[in-house]
Amino acid sequence: MASPTESNPWLRLFGALLSCAVLVGLSVAFVDRPASTWAHATLHEMVVFPWLTHLVDPTLPVAAVVLAVAGVGTLWGWQPPAWFKTLIACCLATVIALVIKDQLKDACGRLWPETWTEHNPSWIGNGAYGFFPFHGGEGWESFPSGHTSRITAFMAVLWLRVPRLRWLWVTLVFLVALGLFGADYHFIGDIIAGAYLGAACAFGVHAWMFRRE
Repeated sequence: MASPTESNPWLRLFGALLSCAVLVGLSVAFVDRPASTWAHATLHEMVVFPWLTHLVDPTLPVAAVVLAVAGVGTLWGWQPPAWFKTLIACCLATVIALVIKDQLKDACGRLWPETWTEHNPSWIGNGAYGFFPFHGGEGWESFPSGHTSRITAFMAVLWLRVPRLRWLWVTLVFLVALGLFGADYHFIGDIIAGAYLGAACAFGVHAWMFRRE
């Protein structure tokens, strides 16, 4: 017999939103600043961490090609095989996550851990920390992590469709998150929020595309 949470998708949604809010809130309040300070002092100069963040780079070119092929194929009545439908779902989830994270970044206006562009205020640079909703500008776009949302969206679809390789999909998400933290590109809270966003987009696209299953 299914539990109430398993049978009611609204309860699952509420549980996911609540857990995200709690984890991000705790991170913002207690973890982000000391973790960023430690990463900057201990890991910041290690070139492996920036390199790990580039694991996400292929997702957008792949999405562009796959969705273009799918669109043209549809005009000709092409019925894609199951593996290509899975790839389409990965790409749709990635693009949706990209669009949503851009809006959230602008709405939240969070400062970055480090000073990256035009002397933006930052935690490491001058002790600036916090959210400034709708401030605008590249220096106020730390939350949520776009890299994490993109890699999680892509891999979460594969988690659902290719369960035998779940260890690989989780590992790739973990490596990108590790790179972002080690390079001090993002706060822990940014990474957590990005992971939730990516997973939400993946589960939503999967439910829509494979609802008959």
